[in-house]
Amino acid sequence: MNWLTLHFSALRDTLRRLTRSPLSTVLTAMAVGVAITLPVGLYLAVKNIEELAGGLPTRPEISVFISEQASTAQRKALEARLSSHSGLSRLHLVTSEEALRHLNSQGLTDLTAGLDKNPLPDAWVATPNTSMPAEMEALRSELAKLPGVESVLADSTWAARLQAILRIGHTLTALLAGLFALALVAIASNVIRAQILARQEEIVVSRLIGATDRFIRRPFLYYGAFQGCIGGLAALAFVWALVWLLTSPVHQLASLYGSPFSLTGPNLHESLLIAGGATLFSWLGAWLAVSRTLRQID
Repeated sequence: MNWLTLHFSALRDTLRRLTRSPLSTVLTAMAVGVAITLPVGLYLAVKNIEELAGGLPTRPEISVFISEQASTAQRKALEARLSSHSGLSRLHLVTSEEALRHLNSQGLTDLTAGLDKNPLPDAWVATPNTSMPAEMEALRSELAKLPGVESVLADSTWAARLQAILRIGHTLTALLAGLFALALVAIASNVIRAQILARQEEIVVSRLIGATDRFIRRPFLYYGAFQGCIGGLAALAFVWALVWLLTSPVHQLASLYGSPFSLTGPNLHESLLIAGGATLFSWLGAWLAVSRTLRQID
């Protein structure tokens, strides 16, 4: 009960200090929110590009289109040959009906409505075990010579380029997140440093009458954690405001290309991660600032 009482007292003192200076609290929260918004915005941009690209796999795919004149025996032989091929994996058949339904789901119903019959062929789609352009081309040429094959499409070039761009985006996101995490620790440390200077005499007196480091540190840690949490919520508000502002222009652009794509913001898991990360790093900045002050007092 004594432990709970001490924490409740520190929490109440923190809330009182936050509400006592609302302007300072809001400005600090905005600074933290802006710092978090930049890496979060870049992460969401990469995430939406991946969704727009249809969630490409880590390796490019190769499509083997079956000729309409292929006999049943040729189709079975082709399936057996592709299934046992050492250079292919994740083999699955996409029928012409499935391909047409997928095309219609992409907003191209007007294009296919006037057709007398389904022009799309059946196709085997597989993941090659290599992504090297020369090896992909050799594999494509080999498969194109098989009986019953109309054509072979290997998407290695554009898929590799897109994956390279996405890897750069993920790397930049990680770097920015690391840099702004350090900035968040510095911001929280400076804010708590100002709080410590304002209460330095109180801290010295508390040490003289036997207060432990944990007792002195506790309210400052709560203060830093609350500032970080408020900043994380501010960052989420900024991000959702950007998504709301860009939704209509992006939807208009996508509709010109016949795509149903729309922007998506952070989900619940990502939102909790953003708020929790801001709270954690602000708490860490507060801990560093208080620990340094206590060492100086000693």
